[in-house]
Amino acid sequence: MEDHDEYQYLRMIQQIVYRGDMEEGRNGKTMVLFGTHMRYMLRNDIIPLMTTKKLAWKTCLRELLWFISGKTDNKILKEQKVKIWNENGSKEFLSSRNLDYEEDDLGPVYGHQWRHFNAEYNNCNTDYNGKGVDQLNNIIKMLKDPVERFSRRIILSAWNPCQIDEMALPPCHVLMQFHVNKNLELSCVLYQRSGDFGLGVPFNIASYSFLTHLIAHHCDLKPKEFIHFIGNTHIYEDHISPLKDQTMREPYPFPKIKINNKYEDINDYKFEDFEIINYQHHETIKMKMSA
Repeated sequence: MEDHDEYQYLRMIQQIVYRGDMEEGRNGKTMVLFGTHMRYMLRNDIIPLMTTKKLAWKTCLRELLWFISGKTDNKILKEQKVKIWNENGSKEFLSSRNLDYEEDDLGPVYGHQWRHFNAEYNNCNTDYNGKGVDQLNNIIKMLKDPVERFSRRIILSAWNPCQIDEMALPPCHVLMQFHVNKNLELSCVLYQRSGDFGLGVPFNIASYSFLTHLIAHHCDLKPKEFIHFIGNTHIYEDHISPLKDQTMREPYPFPKIKINNKYEDINDYKFEDFEIINYQHHETIKMKMSA
């Protein structure tokens, strides 16, 4: 099992703890290692859900589908019992960002930039159909084209300097690029400016691997690899001990993913279309999220 891709994550924990610098950040002390890199193979329907702890993959997938929808209303996630944006959507947090939105209006965050890049933002209930740049749809068009799919310009940016101050939280995962090889295999590179290695990064790995599988399925390609670059790679001080415990666990084989339906429109995919097969994992590791 030494070639298991999850060992990259476990070894990185040790590198951050033993080689990183202690810094006082916006929301607490962290051990920081700047500039890290991991690769996860997606061939043969593999989906890299962490096995050395239980990953809430259903929450992760529901959030991804919310991004794809272009929506920025946290109430949509709350209705699905997804709580990860609750603190950032609170009136208190929004006020700390000098934002006069209703509670749970997150501003022009990921979904808005993916589907309506730089469209003037009013509120989360506004109809933005046809406004801004639909970056995700442009990527899909390129990947479906027999010539354009080999372009080196298949890029989506969530980082929009024009609207950063309107967002509840500036995006952490900021830039993705897709690549198709001669065997029509799809790979995705993600650059993430900031990564909470204990809680956030396992979600990011799962989310962009889900996305790569979905885009490959939708565009008649084969998934190959997810490559993850992180700038400020950090572990919160109170996460160090539980993460050290996690490094002592032996990974199980990664599960597989099956997408049971195919649609003409990327917006039509639902949570029920996805099936995770043989997800074995160790018990949950409790860590507190810092908003």
